[in-house]
Amino acid sequence: MAKGTRRPPPLPTRDQLREYIRDTPGPLHKRDIARAFQVSGEDRVTLKRMLRELESEGDIQRVGHKRTYGHPGLLPSVAVVEITGTDTDGELLARPLVWREEGKPPRIVMAPGRGRGQPAIGVGDRVLARLHQVAEGFYEGRTIRRIAAGKTRVVGVYETAPDGGRIRPTDRRERDDYMVLPVDAGTAASGDLVVAEVLPGRHFGMRTARVAERLGGMDEPRSISLVAIHTHGIPNEFPSSALAQAADAGAAPLGDREDLRPLPLVTIDGEDARDFDDAVWAEADTDPANEGGWTVIVAIADVAWYVRPGDALDRSARERGNSVYFPDRVVPMLPEALSNGWCSLKPDEDRPCLAVRLRIDRTGEKLGHRFVRGMMRSAARLTYSAVQAAHDGIGGDLVPALVAPALVEKVIHPLYGAWRALSQWRARRGTLELDLPERRVVLADDGSVARVEPRARYDSHRLIEEFMIAANVAAAEELESRGQPCMYRIHDEPSLDKLDALREFLASVGLKLSKGQVLEGRHFNQILAKAAGTPNAHVVNEVVLRSQAQAEYAPANIGHFGLGLRRYAHFTSPIRRYADLMVHRALVSGLRLGEGGLPPDAAAEFADVGSHISSTERRAAAAERDSVNRYAAAYLAANVGATFAGRINGVTRFGLFVTLHETGADGIVPVGSLGDDYFVHDATRHTLVGQRSSRTYRLGDAVTVVLMEADPITGSLVFAIEGVKGRRPKVHKRPPPSRGRALCLRETDTPSFTRLSRTRRLRR
Repeated sequence: MAKGTRRPPPLPTRDQLREYIRDTPGPLHKRDIARAFQVSGEDRVTLKRMLRELESEGDIQRVGHKRTYGHPGLLPSVAVVEITGTDTDGELLARPLVWREEGKPPRIVMAPGRGRGQPAIGVGDRVLARLHQVAEGFYEGRTIRRIAAGKTRVVGVYETAPDGGRIRPTDRRERDDYMVLPVDAGTAASGDLVVAEVLPGRHFGMRTARVAERLGGMDEPRSISLVAIHTHGIPNEFPSSALAQAADAGAAPLGDREDLRPLPLVTIDGEDARDFDDAVWAEADTDPANEGGWTVIVAIADVAWYVRPGDALDRSARERGNSVYFPDRVVPMLPEALSNGWCSLKPDEDRPCLAVRLRIDRTGEKLGHRFVRGMMRSAARLTYSAVQAAHDGIGGDLVPALVAPALVEKVIHPLYGAWRALSQWRARRGTLELDLPERRVVLADDGSVARVEPRARYDSHRLIEEFMIAANVAAAEELESRGQPCMYRIHDEPSLDKLDALREFLASVGLKLSKGQVLEGRHFNQILAKAAGTPNAHVVNEVVLRSQAQAEYAPANIGHFGLGLRRYAHFTSPIRRYADLMVHRALVSGLRLGEGGLPPDAAAEFADVGSHISSTERRAAAAERDSVNRYAAAYLAANVGATFAGRINGVTRFGLFVTLHETGADGIVPVGSLGDDYFVHDATRHTLVGQRSSRTYRLGDAVTVVLMEADPITGSLVFAIEGVKGRRPKVHKRPPPSRGRALCLRETDTPSFTRLSRTRRLRR
């Protein structure tokens, strides 16, 4: 080589190529790789051969363009995806239409559209999307255009117009109205809540729809929950065959059942509960070898006796998957003749049950269990508040006459004794203990919102929770020991990328989550304990919650991380959860307890049913959350312009989500209203930081906000930070859909949004 000629850099090794492609987010064109390693001239041929070898060995893959590479499982930057549903936070989820790799495809969360004219998308739609990799196995997608629409129906408020009518969708993700021709309006009047069929064909301007069903006026008390029911496609009409079967049901015979009627079993539920599917009893163990131990019985309504595999009731219950609870109603999994009748453990009435007798020692460790099919008679219908007051010795209205002194001594005090033992077992196994308060909507007699208040949490709630967990564990262990199929309730440990993000955040607030150890719930509890009593307590609880995986149903057991259990199955609520009914049937079959067990080929369906009921559970959670949001917006609609104290519970590129202290209502502060600055989003630290002002908004910060918009139709609230002079959302008055009852404001200057994280505790 001539003097002064620079030696070309050496070619990268295969390991260097593999590592570079693996660690670089997004696909890489061959020229990008060559530029990164300064490969030029004839060495490009060698580089091309090395890339082909790595591809043939499965270390890298081609992504989209024939000369573009990425690590296995990497998605192209633009791809066709199918909208599959929503997560517990209400975000639209998608999957790649084409996926040929082993294992599950990456998780794709679709970002809100920008501006009017952006196509509204829903479950079943196929869209061309621009994909951005946020972390390994996790992408954010943004719609370029809709390719095939899955949406055939729309729920909205009908308003008259000179050329017919308009339907304003109740789904906040849909920013454009639908046009209704006069011939397609039916009997709908202005302000009516309607379900409409989206008409096919391409149209310039507005899409068209035909009114299919009038649900009533938007000012009617029942309308808010109806919006959630129809928007999320929750079945709310039972087939006539299922209703007839439920109406024909009668008392179950004693037969070979164990007679539990002499035992003073009691039900303990909320004041407004109507279906009672679990009853409890406890007494001190008389065995001298178990001094300080307890005998506990958990008796559950024998739904499997009334609902047989494949019959009309079973088909309907399987479709629904679970009951759905709203502030003003319940959409039950079973018809009322069963859910509030023969399957409800009403006091002083004989009811068939499936019960488990548990023996525990003084520290809550289970020594043994036995399942029986029995007949019981509830001694009393008790409430959480009354039981707590009776146990604490508080008199007055909280302790109704039915909580007799004898009941307190013979039933309530022993229940608390057994619970204290089970609480020690809970502490030892390291159950994840998150401190996130819940709130409930209280309605007045006319259906309007009377108040939004914190949901009371007594030791009596914890008592029932621990009894149910113990029974659920026994059910899973029994089925596993007998080789029976089981619908496990599984909860995976947090993913590595979520843990890395959590560690970075905790480090920013002076806390440490160690690496290199097998994480358990107790490790998170130690972090929460260190944060307790500090200004960061709330935000640490929120971020730890968001790091957790989502619980689901499956026949393959991986344990329940949040509860610290190796095996767990839902057994205690067959009136309202189809998973529990399947577990009951498996127990009936495995223990040879008579009729109503699993059919011989049932195990082959467990995986599909588990996937289905996991999705119906997410659907129910989204519908319940949406209805609460709409009730809160209706409650606050008269307070536009007022200031409220709140806390930031979500930070995104397009704004802040704020939860109000007093009501628990959630709304958005658009980034454009934060001042004349450019704000940078730090996803790891959950912050928005102004580049010029350095003003920082962080998850968990206390803020005072001004209510700019409250829209009961979509349930959306828009806030502005008090005292910040920024671009305020443009609002304008619209004719109120509730026939003049409330002023409705609509924001037109910020992107549509969905709530990011409203789950207040793990669904056990």
